[in-house]
Amino acid sequence: MATHVQLREEVHAANLTLARSGLVMGTFGNVSGLDRTSGLVGIKPSGVPYEVLTPRDIVLLEVDTGKVVDSKLRPSSDTPTHLLLYRAFVSCAGVVHTHSAHATALAQAGLPVRCLGTTHADHFRGDVPVTRALTQAEVDGDYEANTAQVIVETFREAGISPAEVEAVLVRHHGPFTWGGSAAAAVENAEVLEYLARMEIAIRQVAPDAVRPPAYLVDKHYLRKHGKTAYYGQSKGA
Repeated sequence: MATHVQLREEVHAANLTLARSGLVMGTFGNVSGLDRTSGLVGIKPSGVPYEVLTPRDIVLLEVDTGKVVDSKLRPSSDTPTHLLLYRAFVSCAGVVHTHSAHATALAQAGLPVRCLGTTHADHFRGDVPVTRALTQAEVDGDYEANTAQVIVETFREAGISPAEVEAVLVRHHGPFTWGGSAAAAVENAEVLEYLARMEIAIRQVAPDAVRPPAYLVDKHYLRKHGKTAYYGQSKGA
């Protein structure tokens, strides 16, 4: 179980990595991390610039109730989205939201990031989907929680595994990514933006690009992420 200090340090480091990545500007974007043993989430405080952010600024909350623990700062306005994703996606222990240019452009256009080759399949086992638009009632109601609900709905209705495609585009809004840690969720945000840039380029040069066969997608994904993965070095090496 991570201590308060450890969780804050992990989430603080992930937020600084995100700030250095070029995926955010100003105070846009946020990273959270979950310690499932204690049930505590650490998240960036609302509106605090990355350059002055300290580990002590990271807001701690109970994942089940959203109650703030040991903090005087307000958490990110996207906190309800993060909390609901943690509750819905059991493999998830880190969540990132950005307004990165290419992924956000596709989200606002209502277009998915299609899996068109092995570069994509190395990281995500299929398309990164785009959600439906939220209704006025959903926006006027519990907006941030409803943002998560539409993400969960998208994955459930399309039969997509959130453990194999750890990213989504929220229509008219922007990208969310997640992973097994705060750091992994940031890496997924970086990969998603790279793939989104490729997607836009492919739509320009080859609008009717043919999808790769499923066996090739599966091969590239499973050789890195499957039970018999053989990419990279063993932990003992």
